Amino acid sequence: MAGGGLRQTGNPVNSPIIAAPVTRPNAAGLADTRSSPVSRPRRPEHKLTVKEVLDELVADGLVERAEIDRASAGSRPADRGELHPLVVVANKQLHLLEPPHPVLSLERLTEWLAGKVGLPYLRIDPLKLDIAAVERLLPFISYEYAARYQILPVSADDRRVVFATAEPYLTGWQEVLQQTLRREIERVIANPLDVNRYQLEFYGVSRSVRGAQKGALEPISGILNFEQLLELGRRGELSADERPIVQIVDWLLQYAFAQRASDIHLEPRREQGQIRFRIDGVLHSIYQLPSAVMSAVTSRIKILGRMDVAEKRRPQDGRIKTRTPAGREIEMRLSTMPTAFGEKCVLRIFDPDTVTKNFGQLGFAPAEEATWRGMIARPHGIVLVTGPTGSGKTTTLYTTLKHLANSEVNVCTVEDPIEMVVPELNQMQVQPAIDLSFAQGIRTLLRQDPDIIMVGEIRDLEAAQMAVQAALTGHLVLSTLHTNDAASAVTRLLNLGIPHFLLQNVLIGVMAQRLVRTLCPHCKVEGQLEPTLWDALIQPWPLPKPAAVRAPQGCPECRNTGFLGRVGLYELLTVTPELRRWLRPEVDAAELRRRACEQGMRPLRISAALQIASGLTTFEEIVQVLPPLGEE
Repeated sequence: MAGGGLRQTGNPVNSPIIAAPVTRPNAAGLADTRSSPVSRPRRPEHKLTVKEVLDELVADGLVERAEIDRASAGSRPADRGELHPLVVVANKQLHLLEPPHPVLSLERLTEWLAGKVGLPYLRIDPLKLDIAAVERLLPFISYEYAARYQILPVSADDRRVVFATAEPYLTGWQEVLQQTLRREIERVIANPLDVNRYQLEFYGVSRSVRGAQKGALEPISGILNFEQLLELGRRGELSADERPIVQIVDWLLQYAFAQRASDIHLEPRREQGQIRFRIDGVLHSIYQLPSAVMSAVTSRIKILGRMDVAEKRRPQDGRIKTRTPAGREIEMRLSTMPTAFGEKCVLRIFDPDTVTKNFGQLGFAPAEEATWRGMIARPHGIVLVTGPTGSGKTTTLYTTLKHLANSEVNVCTVEDPIEMVVPELNQMQVQPAIDLSFAQGIRTLLRQDPDIIMVGEIRDLEAAQMAVQAALTGHLVLSTLHTNDAASAVTRLLNLGIPHFLLQNVLIGVMAQRLVRTLCPHCKVEGQLEPTLWDALIQPWPLPKPAAVRAPQGCPECRNTGFLGRVGLYELLTVTPELRRWLRPEVDAAELRRRACEQGMRPLRISAALQIASGLTTFEEIVQVLPPLGEE
């Protein structure tokens, strides 16, 4: 089920559609229909028809009859019950009368219908739905009954239940359920496709959870091949004979992909396990499962990732490759950890579209991209990418390797684990069980005639020494370190035990990075920024204050958060001849940072300032990911 919520949305700006009545949202985020002033004559009980919708659009002066005739010419009769009338009309791609004559979309049609019948319009946001409250209603409302009347419970408390529907003239169910549930029934209008979709998910996942609780869990066979391809979305309509846990995992992965999640967290608790998604860097609670069901779901995921299901006492890593119903292949990195109430499992999702991005799409400014390209164009040496977990280091490295890989070079990687399979690369996975460490992996790669080597992470002295040896013997080495800024990477290598004279010879440069949320392009508005805050951010760089900055507002596209997606902030330290002599054992990170800035390095906050000036993000967002001002 789409664990989330609903949110009332307003009309699109300059929409020629009749607006839904003005309503006050209640504590649950749903419109309070009690305040609706609209009084409409009651129509006979019936389902909407295509003809009825088209006639009403013409009567309201929104669409010309000639436009309908044009769109309907040569098409088969559509009112056969296969699709909801609003969907049929939306598929006609009718143009509205009012300039600039936009196409009448399904959402606009739904909003128009809400205003027509005097009911609030809601656009379903599944991340904000109180799943527990809704699920308690499902035993009293069968799936067949909900599908027949096209209704979906979306909010419930002790006094009332709110149902979403796309059939406003079917009201016979309202009195029946009011007596059954012994609560006031209120209706809202929602997109018919959303109503149908969430009906399937609500009832499907709820049925699977109940089946799992009854002990209907069959042992699942192991996986023999290295990379398991999991076919998603094969179940279609609800089926009682499907294995509950398989169905829950199928839903979980599909839903994560649909919501643009970067991570899935399965967190066991004493009685109810928690499922959370990380979206644009922020964790959202999605669903709760009974502890026994959560354990079975974790085991299913471990099997798919070729992990030892019986071993629950130590951490493990694995990978899953999936294919969505649309044909997209998406890879995930798995990590488990023992906790007080069971195994916590985190799935890191890697979208293959990410590695096809160019450096500009990752957030590189033109000057930063030129500097980075200059670093990776060197024939030999070490280039490091640093930053905390979740700062986009893997994405940057894979994008870089895709740029470097061609038929004339041999690009090899040693990773723990392989995070994303890229056909253009020769990838090796670290396996501690057979003593295949990063250092041993690099030693092996040196016998494979590589041109470029990517080391997933330099964790210890041995791996650092092998990376230095590879660079000294004429290879370009790319790797990552977990440090807060670029200068700290140098002191980290020195502290590991790398001699300073070797570091002077092999280190090309270091890039530190962060990810910051970007403003939604559909709803961002003009904002304000105090000059003192701007001055504190850029000092001592003489960057002029932008004439205008942007601020979040919120719309259906961004779930009313005001932010959609993330972009990188970068700090590039290039080891110039002048800076090379400062790579000494006694140098500290602060001194090295100051010297690097004198040589042209722009710190992270200057990269952040440029993103603010370009209208991509806000000051409030960047201060959450950067070190406190004045600590650099």
